[in-house]
Amino acid sequence: MLEISYSKILRVALPMMLSGFIQSIISLTDAAFLGHYNKLAFDASGSAGLWYITLQMIFIGLSDGAQIRMANHVGDNDQKGFAAVFQTNILLLTIAACMLTCFVQFLLPDFMHYMVQNKALADAEQAFLEIRSLAFWSTIIGLTIQAAYVATGKTKLVLYSSMVVATSNVFLAYSMIFGKFGLPEMGLKGAAYANTIAEVLGMLFLLLSLIAGKLKKTFPIWKKQLITRLQIRDNLKVGTPLLFQGLVALAIWTVFFIWIEQMGSDELTISLNIRHIYFLAFVPIWGFAAATKTYIAQYIGAKQYDALPIIQKRIQILTVGFLFVTFHGAVLYPEVLIKLINNNSVHIHESARILRIVSGSILIYGFVMVYFQTISGSGNTRVTFIVECIATFLYLTAAFLLIKVWKAPIHLVWLVEYVYFITMGLVSYGYLKRFNWTNEEKAPLLKKQSNVSAD
Repeated sequence: MLEISYSKILRVALPMMLSGFIQSIISLTDAAFLGHYNKLAFDASGSAGLWYITLQMIFIGLSDGAQIRMANHVGDNDQKGFAAVFQTNILLLTIAACMLTCFVQFLLPDFMHYMVQNKALADAEQAFLEIRSLAFWSTIIGLTIQAAYVATGKTKLVLYSSMVVATSNVFLAYSMIFGKFGLPEMGLKGAAYANTIAEVLGMLFLLLSLIAGKLKKTFPIWKKQLITRLQIRDNLKVGTPLLFQGLVALAIWTVFFIWIEQMGSDELTISLNIRHIYFLAFVPIWGFAAATKTYIAQYIGAKQYDALPIIQKRIQILTVGFLFVTFHGAVLYPEVLIKLINNNSVHIHESARILRIVSGSILIYGFVMVYFQTISGSGNTRVTFIVECIATFLYLTAAFLLIKVWKAPIHLVWLVEYVYFITMGLVSYGYLKRFNWTNEEKAPLLKKQSNVSAD
């Protein structure tokens, strides 16, 4: 069981934050290299990257569900149950990899040309995704092991894996995009190959760490086959809503960028600038989100319900504090951040303007994320899916009105971020306030009657 002191929470979340930061650096590096290569490659990698992340949410959703269940079993000291979840997740991800590979290779090309007006951009995005889809197969092992490490609080190994991915990707992307160190110049395809190879190397690191580490000795993940129909049903019960939740969230964002592409080429480039910098803001949020799910799941598994509101409060304080530290540049010097990835003077001013506008929404998200992830960590993932659907419906409605009906300028279009995060926060808080989400008759909802000090 993990302790709930500020320092211990930070020790769990910090490696995940650094891992998220490294992943953001990968995105920024690719954007910077391709921004200097040509505009089509830059736009295609940004748009196709959204497609890839959207599809990968199937793997991430199932693995997040497995993480929650494994953390439950850590809390109630059920080693066999932990191993059964681990094995079942590998099976489910293998099935998902088969389905998604077929989708990208055979169905996505026609859909891409239907959705994207610029045919050259559509062809470039498809070429990028055909290569990136090869990484689905390394994701099967990588995400399952990562879920096990996060569930047990061993997040440093996830950080080390991200460092392997980042360092190899920077070298490979530079070499394969521009044709350095004896490698051919491949441009956009070079970036796709670099990303894919780097992810495979990260997966191999996690696999070797699992083989050489103590986790397999504590939990019998390899000793015997523990996959059953009941276990598959349990994994899907928790993971499927998270899968659809992620798909809905990122699919709607992909639609948002398709509509922006239809506004014009400059609007798309400006928005892609924001997207690349925007992910920096999610670094502390992702780290503390993972910590929230692990803590909530472990303490519910141990039936220590009085600790839950304390966990919420402390993670909120840490999240908002770290956001002030890591994302203050969005308000104070956004031009500097934009120039890191795109030095085109035509786009810098408007990109910086939008970055200042959306910075407030990030602070809101950092605070309300804890409520949302509390629901997820409690295993009520169907509720989080409903919350996601409500927030994305209002988000998409606002975006449609601003872009298609009112023809608003691009800086006003980005106000939809406030609609999404405020809705998510209000609905999540309302659910935790009104419903018995721990399934325990006397469990505290949020923090009112706990007799444990929160300070």
